[in-house]
Amino acid sequence: MAKTAKKPAISTETKEEALKIARATQRPGQTKEQTRLIAMGIQKGIDQYKKQQKTKARALDRRLKTIKRQRDNEPVVEKTNETAVPKNSPSVVYRQSRLPWVLLGLSWAAMAVYFYLLH
Repeated sequence: MAKTAKKPAISTETKEEALKIARATQRPGQTKEQTRLIAMGIQKGIDQYKKQQKTKARALDRRLKTIKRQRDNEPVVEKTNETAVPKNSPSVVYRQSRLPWVLLGLSWAAMAVYFYLLH
């Protein structure tokens, strides 16, 4: 048997919200039918947005679960005087840019030259 794709029922709350938005943006001389069509478009947009948010939430939950499982499966590392990092984990090295310090030095040198020439 082939499955028939059912359209998910749109909640009355979404319908009311869409109709409220459509009426708020209604133009003078616009018919009720046009307003209803606009409300249907807004309903579809709200429904798509909710679907996107649900899929994002599911993906985030999956990632959090995998991270939690990985943390639970990590071996316990004994603390010593050195850092408590397992041998096979990658180390992170932070490097700061020298550009801000060079610019600071140049600005101080320029200020010193400026004051020297004034006096």
